[in-house]
Amino acid sequence: MTLTETKNAFIQLGKFLSQFALDANHKNPEVLHNEEFYDRFIALIALSRSHNGWYTEEQVYFSVNSWAEALTPENLDKWLAPYDLTNSGGKTVGLILAGNIPLVGFHDFLSVLITGHTALVKTSSNDQHLLPFLAQYLIAVQPVIRERIIFTDGKLEDFDAVIATGSNNTARYFEYYFKDRPSIIRKNRNSVAVLTGHETHEELVGLGEDIFRYFGLGCRNVSKLFVPKGYDFKDFFAAIYHYKDVIFYEKYANNYDYNKAVFLMSNFKLLDNEFLTLKEDNGYASPISSVFYEFYDNIDDVRQRLGAEHEQLQCIVGSGVMQGSIPFGQTQKPALWDYADNVDTIAFLSKI
Repeated sequence: MTLTETKNAFIQLGKFLSQFALDANHKNPEVLHNEEFYDRFIALIALSRSHNGWYTEEQVYFSVNSWAEALTPENLDKWLAPYDLTNSGGKTVGLILAGNIPLVGFHDFLSVLITGHTALVKTSSNDQHLLPFLAQYLIAVQPVIRERIIFTDGKLEDFDAVIATGSNNTARYFEYYFKDRPSIIRKNRNSVAVLTGHETHEELVGLGEDIFRYFGLGCRNVSKLFVPKGYDFKDFFAAIYHYKDVIFYEKYANNYDYNKAVFLMSNFKLLDNEFLTLKEDNGYASPISSVFYEFYDNIDDVRQRLGAEHEQLQCIVGSGVMQGSIPFGQTQKPALWDYADNVDTIAFLSKI
């Protein structure tokens, strides 16, 4: 199976996914295999919350839309242009996927197949249905790809390399277990925003998207704010009021009540708007429904600290005050070439 054939299969998948949206689904008669997959996918999205309570239809549709936008001929060509994949392929790559947000492991799955390898996939128990369904669609488009997609519920066996995603604790296990194989081992990471106090209302609304999308469960969600000394949070709270309905989701509300109670019993001083708490804290990993913040006197000190602690960070959000920062509201819309942990997956896979 050639690279062109594999790319075309994913392009057709992108066209299939482009039919689905939270406000309205639009069946396109030109999309391949709709008779078999269109209604089934709508039903699967509707059932996702029963498979994982955090996978509301809104969150699943957002993920689906993001991948529909990514899987275009232009994006795939731009992504792969820097690489020589002439001699790539032929190996079996084990994938141990996370399940914190819908289709979080799709990029690794795509990368393995696009480089000509076989994907041996162990899905998370929290996300066992979406990726196998999309794999079925790829097989319908290009039947020969069936030979290069294997899902397993058990222990990974007979593989040449591995990409594993987990917590810092599981990463230590992965590093030991896979020490004799080429590997990418992903650990906990968090995202931060650096504010200057001059942000527009629209930028702060975008920051709310970075905080609340997927209920804050992703490593690309902002969990920590750096703000100038004396910063007034009034404008921040006014902007994120746009996301107030998050508190009506029971699982989020339970986390809000619990974490707020824990903070208050520990006599921590909080800023609170009844659906998000802000706590002054040096750490990065705030719990769901809370964001940490830290004051700074000099922006250069923040730059130096974030540079020194880059291995703990996934994204830095801001209006250009930090090198490589992401604009407000864009953390959950990574391009194909925006690699997790800044590890070039295609370069790794092309050399194993």
